[in-house]
Parts: sequence; structure tokens; C-alpha cells
Amino acid sequence: MKKTIFAAAALGAATLSMAAPVMAEGDYKVAMVTDSGDITDQSFNQTTYEACKAFCEENGLDFNYYKPDGDSDEARIASCDQAIADGYNILVLPGYLFAASIVEESPVYPDVKFIALDMSEADLTGAAGVDDVTQAYNTENTYCAIYQEEIPGYMAGYAAVKMGYKHLGFLGGMSVPAVIRYGFGYVQGANAAAEELGITDEVTVEYAYGGQFYGDADITAAMDTWYSTNGVEVVFACGGGIYTSAAEAAAKVDGKVIGVDSDQAPIIDAYGEGMTVTSAMKGLAPTVNTLLSAIVLDDTWSDYVGKIDNLGLVSDNVEENYVQLPLESTQWNDGFTEDDYKALVADMVAGKVTVDNSIDAMPETAITVNDLGNIK
Repeated sequence: MKKTIFAAAALGAATLSMAAPVMAEGDYKVAMVTDSGDITDQSFNQTTYEACKAFCEENGLDFNYYKPDGDSDEARIASCDQAIADGYNILVLPGYLFAASIVEESPVYPDVKFIALDMSEADLTGAAGVDDVTQAYNTENTYCAIYQEEIPGYMAGYAAVKMGYKHLGFLGGMSVPAVIRYGFGYVQGANAAAEELGITDEVTVEYAYGGQFYGDADITAAMDTWYSTNGVEVVFACGGGIYTSAAEAAAKVDGKVIGVDSDQAPIIDAYGEGMTVTSAMKGLAPTVNTLLSAIVLDDTWSDYVGKIDNLGLVSDNVEENYVQLPLESTQWNDGFTEDDYKALVADMVAGKVTVDNSIDAMPETAITVNDLGNIK
């Protein structure tokens, strides 16, 4: 089996009439553009915004954010154009929805540095309609990061079983690679915890995809069945706004939910106080800090530019890692304490605990996993 490595990995474009202002090297101004949400979304946009803003305030840099006037490639590209026209020469773009923006803008503005978060090779080649990723965008001014979702998925499943939950659920959005890695990691973590506790015959995972990245009445009805009829205690809701269906159903029976990508406790707990057990997070803030430091403070941009890094665990210090559980909102208990989490991370970094990152087939487990396919 292929095992996860717990570390960071080592064209045309339209001719535009506007030109980027010429700036002296080191005269940096930072902008971020929101994807389809806003800076209060308690997810990718807000986390990226807050990290950029904090870094720029600490280092005396001009910072601004731009919100596209619609959810389209054209609107996001227009916001990038506007930011560059306003003099911003570092653009931070959170999410795969910016693939077309990178393909379009990076060749047009060679003096602008682009930082793309959660942007894969497949996203770029798909947006460009090419097979060779180096032909899809300008590799001389762009850095892309993707994340090892199987690791925080594993952490969340492991934590849930250690905390005492025995009937778990996984509700993915669509069965795309990132969501599958989260889900398969979750199953592996739950299985490992059950084996350590000697309760593999008592732990069950219901596993399904919604077929979309938002909740609706049909998915909520399925979750009602999980929580109210089948006795599911906690559901890992993994995929955009699909958490709403899990949270709506959980609220009726005092059920629990696990968030994804960022610390989702503030938005999930709006459905019921204390509903969020934990969140399987991607470390957007550490990524922003690393890349802005490389450009502004350390002059090490050359170590990153042109790469599509697959980011994971790099340190025993859990807050420095690119995949995490949130320290403040996770509902630690005697079964799984904050110290237990830190010990798990240390074992992962040391290679004592590994996670299979393949997505071809459901992992083999001693616990029961009911693979229910797509709800819709």
C-alpha cells in the first residue's frame, strides 16, 4: 500500500488592457480574493483572510481583500485584475475554484506572486484543458498547496472512538479525491482506535455521499434516519455546506457532528450548543504564514515557486502542522485528551502511525463499515 509521507513535498491567456503597476522588489502589498463565499464564512475565506490580515499588520504591509460580484470564473478573474490594478503584487487565492484564475492571470502578470491554496494539478490541467501541468499556468510566479486530507480524517475518526462514540457516520459531499481521502482516513482512524480499545465488534460506520456539496431536504431525511432510527451518534460532514443537513438532523436528537477544512464549531454549534465534537482541518493559516514569510521576510520564495506541495505533518508542535484538529473547540474528555492528541501527532511524525492514502477501495477494517453509496 502507498503510505502517506507526513511532511510538505519537497496557455494561452487573454491580452488585457490593464497593466500591473511596476514596483520595486520588496515593495509588497498583499491581497486575497474570496471564492464563492465571504470573509465571515467560518471556512476557507475567513481563515485565509484572518491569516493574511494578521501577518500584514504584524509586518507593516498593506492588505486588502476583494469579493467577486458573482460565483463565476469571470467574476473571480475580474477581482484579481482589480487587485493588481490597485497595486497589489501578492495574491492569495483560497480554493480550487481559482484554477481558471491561475491559468488566466499568472502568465499575464509575471511580476505578481500567486499563492493558491488547495489547488491541485488536476484542477489546473482541467481548467486549462491540457495534460501537462507545466503548460497550464506560469510556474515562475505561482505556488500551489494541496493537503493530505487522510491525516485529519484519521485523527477525527480516532478521536471520536476514543471519546466513546461507537456508531459513527461519514457524510461526504461528492466522491471526489479530497473527500474520499477524508472519508477513508476517518474509517482507518476509527478502526485503529477500536482495535486499541478491543471493541472492534462494537464500532460501526455508516458511509455515504450526498452527491452534492450542499444540504437539502432529501439529505436531511437520510440523516434523520441515521440519527433517529439507526442510532448514529456522530457524523463527519465533509463537503461544503452539506453539514447543514447533518446538523439539522442532529439537533432533533442531541446528536453530534464533526466539521471539516476549518474549525466549524461556530457555525455547526448554531444548530445546537456543543454539537461539534471536533473538526478535521487543513492548515490554511500555517500555509499563509509560511509563504508570506518566504516572500517578505526570508527571501526564500525560490524554494517554493513552481511547486504543487502536498502538505501534511511537519512538527511535533501540533499548531505548526498543515493538517490539524482544533485545540480550543475539540471536546476533549478522559478517553481522548489534548495530550493524547499531541502524542498521536508525535507518533505520526515519527512514522509509528501511518495512514493509507489510496482511494481505489474502502480500507479493510475490523470494525463494520456500511458503504451506502450515494444518497442522491
